[in-house]
Amino acid sequence: MQPSRIAVAGASGLIGGALVRSLLADGHEVVRLVRRAPRDADEVRWDPEGKRVDTGGLAGCDAVVNLAGVGVGDRRWTEEYKTRIRSSRVHGTSALAEAVASLDKPPRVFVNGSAMGFYGETGDRVVDESAPAGQGFLPELCVEWEGAAAPAQEAGVRTVFTRTGLVVAREGGAWGRLFPLFKAGLGGRLGDGRQYWSFIALHDEVAAIRHLIDTDGLSGPFNLTAPNPVTNQEITAAMGRVLHRPTLFTVPSPVLRAVLGEMSGDVLGSQRVVPKRLLESGFTFAFPEIEGAVRAAHAEP
Repeated sequence: MQPSRIAVAGASGLIGGALVRSLLADGHEVVRLVRRAPRDADEVRWDPEGKRVDTGGLAGCDAVVNLAGVGVGDRRWTEEYKTRIRSSRVHGTSALAEAVASLDKPPRVFVNGSAMGFYGETGDRVVDESAPAGQGFLPELCVEWEGAAAPAQEAGVRTVFTRTGLVVAREGGAWGRLFPLFKAGLGGRLGDGRQYWSFIALHDEVAAIRHLIDTDGLSGPFNLTAPNPVTNQEITAAMGRVLHRPTLFTVPSPVLRAVLGEMSGDVLGSQRVVPKRLLESGFTFAFPEIEGAVRAAHAEP
């Protein structure tokens, strides 16, 4: 792909930061959307919850990528925090979609974050993008989150939804919490360990987003998960092998529910999600297996 101008919301997050570094390394111009007054020429002001965007800063962008939103797993899900989770995603997506639609020359693609939480609890059942939404807070959030991109779709902008799994990275997300525990020899399975965790290496997450930006004709939902989801017990074993630590500890389900509240359903629930559409589009995973993904994360500088 020729060097292009790409706007990224959520550029300070785990995925957004890695995406920006990858784009800059390949000579692309990146515009970062920020909530404060811009300090650099590559920053554009926006207020996601107030649904305001400096559209002048988006002019000339070939792609707009929205990865913004407060962390789902950052704290216990009080009603107040669930409202923040929702508003940061739904209002932010609506603001950007409307801004994109209003441009005289819209970008050729709008990539909007989503999550595999769309499917809810799936147990051992394998699900791809054809599966319907599940029930509960996260599925309802994802439906509304994706629906907020309607203005861009209606304006004829190719719109993609990245239903991301659990990102394997040392410095953030779920694995950012797991690595210190396992390094200290305190790691172990969560609950009965039989629940499926659909993961994706950070490297593959960024590569998949770039693939979706670059490949004309791709639109709609794409599961950004490795093709071989594994159980929590298998993840625990892989972490122990890579870090050379024992994995004797177990956190019982009742303890997780007491500590995490409603969010415990996301930890104890089983989601066996596969990236059917991504594979059909020609994308190749660098780390399709859990041990390779963990080793890559462990080697991160």
